[in-house]
Amino acid sequence: MPKKNKSFRLLALGAAVLVIGGGIAAYALLIQRRPVPGNAPVGTQLVPQDALVTASISTNSAQWKQLRQYGTPETKAALNKQLAQLYEELLSDNGYDYEEDIQPWLGETVTVAYLQSGQLTTGATQEKKSSSELPFWKLPDLLVLPIENSEQAKELLEKTESQKVTQFAERTYKGIQIRETQKSEGQNYSATVLGNFFVITNNPKTIEQVIDTYKGEASVAATPGYVEKLGKINASNPFARVYLNVPVVAAVAATHSKRSRSPEDLAAKQQRQGIATTVILEPEGLRFESISWLKPNSEQKYRVQNPTSRLPRRLPANTLLAISGGNLAQLWRDYARGAETNLLNSTLLSPANLSAGLQAISGLDVEENLLPWMEGEFALALMPASKDLLALPESQPAPTLGAGVVLMVLSSDRTSAEKSFEQLDHMIESRYQFGVEATQLNNQTVVNWISPLGGVSATHGWLEGNVAFLTFGAPIADAIVPQPQGTLTQTPLFQQTVPTQPKPNNGQFFLDVERTINQGNLNLQLSPTWKMWLKAIRTIGVTAAINDERSTRFDLFVQLKKTLTPSVSETPKGAEASPSPSPSEIEISPSPSP
Repeated sequence: MPKKNKSFRLLALGAAVLVIGGGIAAYALLIQRRPVPGNAPVGTQLVPQDALVTASISTNSAQWKQLRQYGTPETKAALNKQLAQLYEELLSDNGYDYEEDIQPWLGETVTVAYLQSGQLTTGATQEKKSSSELPFWKLPDLLVLPIENSEQAKELLEKTESQKVTQFAERTYKGIQIRETQKSEGQNYSATVLGNFFVITNNPKTIEQVIDTYKGEASVAATPGYVEKLGKINASNPFARVYLNVPVVAAVAATHSKRSRSPEDLAAKQQRQGIATTVILEPEGLRFESISWLKPNSEQKYRVQNPTSRLPRRLPANTLLAISGGNLAQLWRDYARGAETNLLNSTLLSPANLSAGLQAISGLDVEENLLPWMEGEFALALMPASKDLLALPESQPAPTLGAGVVLMVLSSDRTSAEKSFEQLDHMIESRYQFGVEATQLNNQTVVNWISPLGGVSATHGWLEGNVAFLTFGAPIADAIVPQPQGTLTQTPLFQQTVPTQPKPNNGQFFLDVERTINQGNLNLQLSPTWKMWLKAIRTIGVTAAINDERSTRFDLFVQLKKTLTPSVSETPKGAEASPSPSPSEIEISPSPSP
């Protein structure tokens, strides 16, 4: 294991794969240069354009040190153990050390990619996985490592030739020499030198694709809009820049889907081009500045409107989750149009099923009865029931839920909205035998739905300014009628979490992970692994806007817990492989919740 700078373990893994297949080209190749298109990240000009995901990651030691501060002792111990195992397999077992053999010649950024032809995790690898492994963890199919010091890289090649720790086979493809490992057990790799880059893959076919790209085939860097869109989310010192090839990912997802897709659906997927993200390390967490865009010839276009919603100001300070936007009807139409191309789409959440389900329950048709008066801003929120409500005397029915949901909509047609509520009241009363009762709440008229088992199950009414609201679950209407005593948007937690850019925006998202999930206020069926990793997160915030008719901007911030970690020089050799947290790793207490 390395004796210092263990914050580089993840990078070392990538570099290690290269080293295992080292000694593959003449020194003259090391000093050849190949220009990078525009301001594309270094190395992306070698990644085939049909790659699923491409990421360019910083090798800056200060940034890796900062990254190591995030998380709980448990998550850090789990990650360190997993990386230590990989480090040993890929580097130490082959006689190499990151600091001595790789760091001296490595450039400022390494690029990794996942390809369609990439290998899935093997059964042998699966057996080594622990229950605490990172969700979706998988080594990349391709690594591109820039050579900044050719003399020191040459020394590494000479060392590789002399050690003979691993058996190699050599072959030539289109005039380029390739060296491949020959292990009877474990993963084998293919490696070559292209210009001033070391390239390593886990598949012989992939290395050939990369060589084809080097010789002129389309690359990620040449993707339409790629360089331009990255320029809109440029940062002075990013930790990583990531690109998701939407049509390719969607096509791969469709092949693994149990649902049949129509030709129209498949064609719609090809309207989108990609999503790019710049990852920035901040003192309290990770910021993702992102942009998604359509293909230049796509028929689909976005409606450029960013009416920033003011309704979050009507939510109380103790709100657990909030989603807001500028036009609920437009959001639904966009969702209905794009749901079949959504990478995370499921049958349960399909627009057709949601509409049919709502109509079966309420008797209201989304297109005819609801959307016509929902052309204004909206907010959907999860709020905890008050402590007084949860501590009712035994003689009174207690709420079955510890939280309630509220939907607020700025009505564009109050008459139509009131008619819809009347239809809804009639359905609830006649079909479900609920009591429907108009009453006064804080000097305002509201309508309660009274469960046959006792207790208020839902409330609807109007707030100032033609804002219709509907609550269900735990009785929470008292917290918003006529207005909350303290608002969510005024809390430090919301202000620290939800990005202020882009501005103006057409939607925001806020989730207090600590109070909502980690403290069990939502009864989610999560695996122990997911629970452990979620405990490292405090809050999540998103702000989104339509950038132009073919692109959207969205910034995401993940506020993370932090632990005090001993300096690397004080860490005993191999300590980070321990599955249990070090006593010297002390979690920094979070700020008080609102």
